[in-house]
Amino acid sequence: MSDQIRLKKGLDLPIAGAALCEVTKRVAPGLVAVKPTDFRGMVPRLLVKEGDSVKAGTPLFADKKNPAVVFCSPVSGAVDAIVRGDKRKLLEVRVKADGKNEAVAFDVPKISSLGKAEMTEVLLRCGVWPCLRQRPFGVVADPAATPKAIFISGMNTAPLGADPEFALKDDYAAIQAGVEALGKLTGGGVHLSLPAKNFAANELHKLTGVVFHAFEGPHPAGNVGVQINHISPINKGEVVWTVDLHLVAVIGRLFLKGVYDTRRVIAVAGPAAVKPSYVEVPAGVSMQDLAEYFGEGDVRIVSGDVLSGEAIGREGFLGFYHNQVSVLKEGHYYEMFGWANPFRGKKFSASRAYPAFLRCKKKYEMDTNENGGERPFLMNDVYGKVLPMDIYPLYLFKACLAGDIEKMENLGIYEVIEEDVALCEYVCPSKVEIQNIIRQGIDLMMKEM
Repeated sequence: MSDQIRLKKGLDLPIAGAALCEVTKRVAPGLVAVKPTDFRGMVPRLLVKEGDSVKAGTPLFADKKNPAVVFCSPVSGAVDAIVRGDKRKLLEVRVKADGKNEAVAFDVPKISSLGKAEMTEVLLRCGVWPCLRQRPFGVVADPAATPKAIFISGMNTAPLGADPEFALKDDYAAIQAGVEALGKLTGGGVHLSLPAKNFAANELHKLTGVVFHAFEGPHPAGNVGVQINHISPINKGEVVWTVDLHLVAVIGRLFLKGVYDTRRVIAVAGPAAVKPSYVEVPAGVSMQDLAEYFGEGDVRIVSGDVLSGEAIGREGFLGFYHNQVSVLKEGHYYEMFGWANPFRGKKFSASRAYPAFLRCKKKYEMDTNENGGERPFLMNDVYGKVLPMDIYPLYLFKACLAGDIEKMENLGIYEVIEEDVALCEYVCPSKVEIQNIIRQGIDLMMKEM
């Protein structure tokens, strides 16, 4: 272990409905979708048409700006639909699975025989390159760039997040192979962060070829952006790459099996979830295949965690980077006296406005009620209390609103993406959509640069 970092800022939401550590279903998908909207900074060029037969690993679309970066089908079958939005923007490529699980057989050399250029060519050719994301801005990694290091988070502190030790217990060999492959792409090493509380006992601690870091503290201590800020902050002109742990396994399977295999064990959790547990699914699985976990009520289904995930509904599809589905009751109701009622024992308050905080271990049946509307953006330090990064969040948000590029650079726009400020949005007394503000700032930076 190279170092141990303790973070005091942050907040763990005491939300009910955590997934039990058991896999209750292995989904044989009927329909999956690959969504260009999952990949920031990419302009898709369609490579298939409706009715085309595909295998797992067949390219569906490519990046117009970098045609070598392709995005592949996670299952075998036929292209069922090509969904477009306003101005014919490509939203989804849907594939109807045939149940045969056929995959393109890739000719993959041994990892030890490859250099950086050869490894890049293999990852691009076999369709796993989109697993790599680049900071600043959280875009798909640029194959022409040389990152100063690659960072992986081996801990998940998000509300109701999937436990990496359980979800990946059968994938350690693939993760080891993936780590070795990633090590070929940078001279700065592959950095893996693990929870300090069980660092030595963690199975991931047995991996070789990585630089270990131990983190302790509340959410967002598990966010790779927060970890980068404490290990090796990103300065102007620098590039780092990040890979989600379950996608490291996807890269590793490519070298172990020679196929594009995106299957993952995800957590289906939340106060409104029926039998919260783990499910094995391919990337882009339809929520219709998980309908038994949602019940019949008025619920919001979120791909990802409750703070930074995407509401997709019962007809939606799992995001490419997500390993969690959260289920919340819709909060369409009115409360007499609202926040002024001092006896809200069933409500959690980050500011301890209600006496419920005295029950330290209580879990709350949280819903989507916002408890008020947007108000004037006030000057206060509430954001800094939940963001353990060396930046001034309030001033960064205001710089993004003003579109001041110089100030955004000076205040840390290179170090954050939406998930890093999700807690700021949760605790915001003004009900301001902080993640949308950061998204606008990042989009402006990308446009101007």
